[in-house]
Amino acid sequence: EGHTVHATEAEAVDRTYMMLKVYKKIAEEYLAMPVLIGEKSAAEKFPGAEMTTCIEAMMQDRKALQAGTSHFLGQNFARASDIRFQTAEETEQFGWTTSWGVSTRLIGGLIMTHGDDNGVILPPRIASSHVVLLPIIKKAADSEPVMNYTRELAEKLRQSTYHGEFLRVEVDERNNIGGARNWEWIKKGIPLRVEIGPKDIASGAVYVGRRDKDRKESVSMPRDRFIEEITDILDDIQNRLFEKALAFREANTQAFDDLSAFNAYFTPENKEKPEIHGGFAMAHWCGDGKCEEDIKQRLNVTIRVIPFDAPTEIGKCIECGRSSDKRVVFAKAY
Repeated sequence: EGHTVHATEAEAVDRTYMMLKVYKKIAEEYLAMPVLIGEKSAAEKFPGAEMTTCIEAMMQDRKALQAGTSHFLGQNFARASDIRFQTAEETEQFGWTTSWGVSTRLIGGLIMTHGDDNGVILPPRIASSHVVLLPIIKKAADSEPVMNYTRELAEKLRQSTYHGEFLRVEVDERNNIGGARNWEWIKKGIPLRVEIGPKDIASGAVYVGRRDKDRKESVSMPRDRFIEEITDILDDIQNRLFEKALAFREANTQAFDDLSAFNAYFTPENKEKPEIHGGFAMAHWCGDGKCEEDIKQRLNVTIRVIPFDAPTEIGKCIECGRSSDKRVVFAKAY
């Protein structure tokens, strides 16, 4: 979160856009959460702001999450709070201010974007640990060789770097040979789980499970190859999570020109799961707040974002039929 004061309007607007780009980078490159960027409508912008920009994401129930905002406040708050500065010409002027922030809702957004029925899934770039080593010891005689092999592997991995940081490696030494220990790490969402038993040692291998894939897709890999390729594997997980979320958003985004079809899109068909319906609706809007409010009252749907990259396209407002030159994103939201 930040609040800044600038000498000129242009500087404040530049800072507003700069921070929006920072939030987009965090969401997409670290959280693997694709977002739309743009401006809020007058009804949805921050009270007192001249302009509110935002990043907007789609969750797995197809609702929108306002994942971050950056506001250009003009001189409104400077006048209200008497924020002045002395110019180079030694005159006093009101400052131009901005306000921007993200919150712990990003944690919820991360969980709702990637999680599955087995628990959370953590993108490698923000995971608390990158890999957990799980020694498999069924007999007392196996303990020393398995643990030595495991600890040596851990030290080798910790010497590798991933995006400028040393790999974070866990070694779970609990004497638990059942599935509970493995499932615990699956639920925690750690990107890679590596099982090591006497047979793996004999063949110079490790047994690798990826959190972004089904447990049945775990594979045996030569130990040295795993050490060499682990960062590539982590990057593949990171990219796959982003691409999966992006494909989901695209599959649940539709353009509408017909009001009845627009209304039906946001009307649940399955009475047992009434919360699962709709998605992002790209529709024309005339700019009139009354049309926006009528849609909100009827469907509990709001304009989430007016995308910066929306092409100029002559059409008719989905609500009233008046002229419009671009589509906006309508959705139900948290």
